[in-house]
Amino acid sequence: MEITGTRVPSGGDPVVAADGGCRLFAGSLNYDPADPMNQPNGIGVYRSDRSTLVSCGGESDPSCWPTRRAVAVAEPGHFLDKEWLDVGRSGSAGLVVWVVYTDFVNDSLAPLGFTSAAIKAVRCDGNLAFCTSPILISSTDQDVQFADVTIGQDGRTYITWSEIQGELEEEAQTFIHKLRIAPAGSTTFGPTRVVAVEELAIPFGGSLHANDFRVTTYAKNDVTLAGGRPRVFVVWDACLARVLDAICEEPQIKLTYSDDDGQTWSEQQILSAGNDNYFPTISGDGAGNLAVAWFTNRRDANFHNRQDVELVTLDASTASVMNRQRITSIPNESEADPLLGGLFIGDYIEVFAHRGTAYIHYNANYRQTELLGLGVPVNQQDNFLFRTQLVP
Repeated sequence: MEITGTRVPSGGDPVVAADGGCRLFAGSLNYDPADPMNQPNGIGVYRSDRSTLVSCGGESDPSCWPTRRAVAVAEPGHFLDKEWLDVGRSGSAGLVVWVVYTDFVNDSLAPLGFTSAAIKAVRCDGNLAFCTSPILISSTDQDVQFADVTIGQDGRTYITWSEIQGELEEEAQTFIHKLRIAPAGSTTFGPTRVVAVEELAIPFGGSLHANDFRVTTYAKNDVTLAGGRPRVFVVWDACLARVLDAICEEPQIKLTYSDDDGQTWSEQQILSAGNDNYFPTISGDGAGNLAVAWFTNRRDANFHNRQDVELVTLDASTASVMNRQRITSIPNESEADPLLGGLFIGDYIEVFAHRGTAYIHYNANYRQTELLGLGVPVNQQDNFLFRTQLVP
């Protein structure tokens, strides 16, 4: 990807989506890995299709994703992070791609390396030929992260994010999950609605009590029709107890929904079944079911360390759990990568559901191979995709 005249590789936070014609869209951060904060960076969106991906060379072959665009470019002294995207039809605008991300203002002298952040959004046409200028979503919030975007069946655009209170002040952190909605075909968003105030969020700089990888509360949303009206669902993870404001014990997966565009919200429901649960992801299947997946350590009864992936199916009209599945047959040892160790497992787990079938994408260390072609085969981190029926 070329940004301000400089070729910049894709560097992480991958997310994919497809339109009704099976064209595929992928989003990524694009930055210089040797100097990410001081060199050009931005958000790249790529487009391809099934036949192109089948026939191309794979790996880093640029012909695999022939259409590409930097939809947002960081100003000097800024870094763009944690993009998400969705593709769908939005009223008179037709097929569009919405991309959301966080824009950080860097400051090497600040305790956290930044002084403020903002959630922004860009809308592109389905050919990636035209994109709007960045649209400010988070208003006057000073510390924000983790935007998610959904184009609903009604053509409206739903964006959620979290305002973090206490992080910049190096105090106990509270996450305030928020929502804004744009009418079908429009790029003008309505008022900010508060989804939930989470005082026991997994904090930035904190950790799970039995794991070392980077983790924090990450809210996600999806929209289904209930009684012919849009119902907005939001899921997130939060600690049952938070010791010393940093050590998260027994995190739970929470869900709430709104039938009136975020003015009021249902009583929060706990979807997880005990012990440690984190990084939830949510998707409606278009047929009245709702899929929610996450990592869980609850089957490691003694140490709460090894992880599985769990999937629950909900009836979107009642929000009741109809089915619970264990996706992974063998618990994963998250520290088993020889380079990353327990530092990083990836927080972009994603579920996509369609007409009773769910696809879950996640990271795990199951595959054994030689490290960089050297030594003996050892376990290391890879991406996996699992397909299952929501209600067998």
